[in-house]
Amino acid sequence: MISGAHVILYSQDAEADRVFIRDVLDFPGVDAGGGWLIFKLPPAEVAVHPAEGPPLHEFYLMCDDLDSQLGEFRAKGVEITRPVSEQRWGRLTAIRLPSGADLPLYQPLHPVAHDL
Repeated sequence: MISGAHVILYSQDAEADRVFIRDVLDFPGVDAGGGWLIFKLPPAEVAVHPAEGPPLHEFYLMCDDLDSQLGEFRAKGVEITRPVSEQRWGRLTAIRLPSGADLPLYQPLHPVAHDL
């Protein structure tokens, strides 16, 4: 039986991104040994989209109220890297990780599977 999913974010500054996930996103975690932090994610879901090019995997954080969440991030000094884009399926933006990578966020406007 599948008991969970493990997401890996590759980073140019893994330590700074781990601190960001722990202290800014407030995700609880465990030390897997030697300070190697692994974080608990909120409930998740997976979707499969058609691709015309090579296979690609993406990771988005979801929120119920994007405007409120962005306000919290701004108050913590987090850089918003993309203006909010209104899509038929949701509202999309991204924040900057300390490593310089973007972390996409969206507020779904479709039924969500993680509540099942």
